[in-house]
Amino acid sequence: MPARSLKVCVIGGGSTYTPELIDGLIDLGRSLPIEEVALMDVDAGRLETLGALARRMVAAAHREIAVRTTCDRLDALRDADYVVTQIRVGGTKARIQDERIPLRHGVIGQETTGPGGFANALRTIPVMLDIAADTARVAPRARLINFTNPSGSVTEALAKHSEVEPIGLCNGPIGARRAIAELLDADPERIFMDWVGLNHLSWVRGVTLDGREIIGDVIERAISSGLVSQFSPALLRGLEMLPSYYLDYYYNTNRVLSEQRAAERTRGEEVLEMERRLLDSYADPALATKPAELGKRGGAYYSTAAVSLIRALEGEDGIHIVNVPNRGAMAELPGNVAVEVPCSIESGTVRPLPCSPLPATIRGLVQSVKSYEELTIQASVEGDEDAAVLALLAHPLVPGFDVAEKIWEDIKRIHARYLPQFV
Repeated sequence: MPARSLKVCVIGGGSTYTPELIDGLIDLGRSLPIEEVALMDVDAGRLETLGALARRMVAAAHREIAVRTTCDRLDALRDADYVVTQIRVGGTKARIQDERIPLRHGVIGQETTGPGGFANALRTIPVMLDIAADTARVAPRARLINFTNPSGSVTEALAKHSEVEPIGLCNGPIGARRAIAELLDADPERIFMDWVGLNHLSWVRGVTLDGREIIGDVIERAISSGLVSQFSPALLRGLEMLPSYYLDYYYNTNRVLSEQRAAERTRGEEVLEMERRLLDSYADPALATKPAELGKRGGAYYSTAAVSLIRALEGEDGIHIVNVPNRGAMAELPGNVAVEVPCSIESGTVRPLPCSPLPATIRGLVQSVKSYEELTIQASVEGDEDAAVLALLAHPLVPGFDVAEKIWEDIKRIHARYLPQFV
């Protein structure tokens, strides 16, 4: 590990996820010479609450890490070694609209998948490009680690349209590895997953334990344990792969849509209430650890993924599953698009490992969703309404052009304040 001190800047420091990240920097980051964590947010009230809790957590752990809060983005970014982005443009209320708008048109409503993820991307990509420009200006050597959803599209936009070299990170792969390790009663370090696809559209198509391929055994254990109960055993055995959670929206569209229509509240509305309770607990001056309720918010192993990646970039070489430009790793996709695959990290360089050819069972779905993502990025960056409608049309969950047009009109009207590129 380096002798130099490190500054970590967190854009979106007022997020309710921040205590999870701080906990990881305190615990898993003990081998990292972290001198300062700068928390930046546009919401001064939330930032004050989260900053105070972060300082109490650091003090309780007897760590010498300065926690600084600011609403000035350039001030927060200046001379940072790592920039972690975890923003949500429009907040949870915008997320709720992302879930509600598609449902009105008979389409699944989800914050990162389908039209909901599309709306989220259009609001988010311009802001993230501004953050990247500021990073290049005042912290040109910083590595940008992106958790902001939709992570794959945001990471691809940054790679194509900014001067930073982004790494997109999701807690899904590390969570899956730990779940498989539990099925096998084995240490996760003994397991390698052949993980392939895009962010929130991925499959485990191979599992090796101590170098021995055991995907068939893992699938049977996952079925018998109920770990993947949302998927038909016949589907899993036919695919000979384990789909990620988000494939539920594609493989079980009718059931998921029926459940969403019948639900009294969207997931975003549940999260809004949860965040209010979390912020109340964070404000308690006696609290100096992340509360147990944070586990219900989602994002399990978020801090583990982030700190493990930073440690790898600082010299602990290894294999990590991240979102990076394809660069030929997946022959079925262009070289400049973002993919989520195992990557070798050596001496701070991230290199996607070559993938074996995609089987016909998943190839078409991966390519169609990637087309949607490419058009979404074009629409967001150029303010191109034709590309916006065509992006929605390209998505497998949108049933036709007329529906795509209607959804776009609703998104454009309801999120107008966050979509200045279309004015």
